[in-house]
Amino acid sequence: MKILGIDTSNQVMSVALVEDSTLLVEKTVNIKRNHSVQLMPAVEALFKEAGWQPNDLDRIAVAKGPGSYTGVRIGVTIAKTLAFSLKVELVGVSSLHVLAGNGEQIPNSYIVPLFDARRNNLYTGLYRYDENGCVPVEKDTHISADIWTDYLKSLNAPIQFIGSDVQKYADLLKTKLGSKFIILPMSRHYPRASVLADIARTKEPEAVHLFEPDYLKLAEAEQNWMEAHPDQSQGGGWIEKL
Repeated sequence: MKILGIDTSNQVMSVALVEDSTLLVEKTVNIKRNHSVQLMPAVEALFKEAGWQPNDLDRIAVAKGPGSYTGVRIGVTIAKTLAFSLKVELVGVSSLHVLAGNGEQIPNSYIVPLFDARRNNLYTGLYRYDENGCVPVEKDTHISADIWTDYLKSLNAPIQFIGSDVQKYADLLKTKLGSKFIILPMSRHYPRASVLADIARTKEPEAVHLFEPDYLKLAEAEQNWMEAHPDQSQGGGWIEKL
């Protein structure tokens, strides 16, 4: 199976071409630039390097959020457009799951990927390795950093923390978790599209026209609009109001 992986859900942009379980080419950039400008040239460069044509693809895997609202939209929009035009399968993977996939297989340990959600809140989840690879233990969530660390304190196991925002909360985590707190090397803190593609390889494809991002939390402007227009904000949406 030939897979194109795309992750633009945060500042890091990562794209990769993977065949079955073999990584062919990958580009990961941690520079504050507009993903909408650099994504397609990066994808085209990967195809050229691998000697593939777009029609060679079997599947496109995309990080579907949470993360930067703009970044998530860019990746999802391009992935859907390519999947529709090329008539290939589309699979979405949690951006937190992608990051958790960088964790180490330390026996009996948990993996906590996290992104800063501002105002002392986090986008985070709880994962661990088993015979199926890196799998979720708790559903991804948007939560107060204090409430989350209190919950993690109750776990009787070492906890690996992954994400470029971990340092911002390191003092809190060390204070509450003590020796349970494990921070991985810098290279592990950035998402990789090859990890995304590997996770997506065994997932069921989704209907392209129904595929939506998973932000976990409404943008502040959208939340304010919904509160000001309750009669026009009924009927569901992409995410649950928190």
